[in-house]
Amino acid sequence: MNTLSRFAAAALFAATAAQAAPVTYDIDPMHTFPSFEADHMGISTWRGKFDHTTGSVTMDRDAGTGTVDIVVDMKSVNFGLPALDKVAKGKELFEADKYPKAHFKGTLEGFADGAPTKAVGTLEMHGKTNPVTLDIKKFKCIPHPMFKREDCGADIYATIDREQFGMDAGKAYGFSMAVDLRIQVEAIARK
Repeated sequence: MNTLSRFAAAALFAATAAQAAPVTYDIDPMHTFPSFEADHMGISTWRGKFDHTTGSVTMDRDAGTGTVDIVVDMKSVNFGLPALDKVAKGKELFEADKYPKAHFKGTLEGFADGAPTKAVGTLEMHGKTNPVTLDIKKFKCIPHPMFKREDCGADIYATIDREQFGMDAGKAYGFSMAVDLRIQVEAIARK
């Protein structure tokens, strides 16, 4: 093998190894908002979101593996109505002073064409930890035009039972305990 052939082989190996390496992405708090829909006595649906989320995702799309570690600030709950926000942060629901954070930790699974289709893990919220599977309905990565790094985004869905997390406010009045999560998330590759 001549020098040029050895150089070409080494370059090909290096390029292949670089593509297969896991990449860590930091959650973009300006473009990530976990939102939820909850029943109000069976007559309407309350909608709210959380304004502050942090965390990271590590992903190897070639290998079809990845991990997720996300923290949501429960004091950032936002219904668009300050009086309702105050109630949600209080003893009837999130008890945000006592339980200021919700934490999802899990693995990315079900990769198809380099894109995960679900995140399987546990959600710790309100002092309770339960298994949760998040369905990833849309996933795409692009070169970020300003940061000059890869930016990945997803639309994520799940339904949880809030009673499993010790929050059963309104159950006696006929409130459903099912809460639909609708999460928009973007994360930017670390330098």
